[in-house]
Amino acid sequence: MSIVERFLEEVELEQGQREEIVAIIKGMGFKNEVSKKSVVEPTLEFAIVQDADRLDAIGAIGIARCFTYGGSKKNTLHDPKILPRDNLSKEKYMSKDEKQTSINHFHEKLFKLKDMMKTEAGKKRAEKRHKFMEDFVAEFYEEWSGRA
Repeated sequence: MSIVERFLEEVELEQGQREEIVAIIKGMGFKNEVSKKSVVEPTLEFAIVQDADRLDAIGAIGIARCFTYGGSKKNTLHDPKILPRDNLSKEKYMSKDEKQTSINHFHEKLFKLKDMMKTEAGKKRAEKRHKFMEDFVAEFYEEWSGRA
């Protein structure tokens, strides 16, 4: 039994509620959607939790998280010779074999999240955050190349 499952028992949720929450947690990762293998039946609750998770990954906070994580894994900030990977399978996305950069993460995942939002509220909030990331990455490339 996982920590979450033990916690849900402790707060005395009904079995059906516990199962739904655990299913949402297991099914909401980007890697699951990339693989096109949903492990949970999409419900409104699932869509809300997944959109909230994705909103955390984009915008100003998402940019900070991207570089914080990349730095903790000693990823290169940017290397024009290392191109973003296209058409990622779950396995390729999860692979640690290929050297990647923090900037590539925008192209491989973060820029895709806006179009993967499930709820209207999520889609609306994602628009502004997506635009902010686009502007940031455009400015990053300008400064990297010495044009800014």
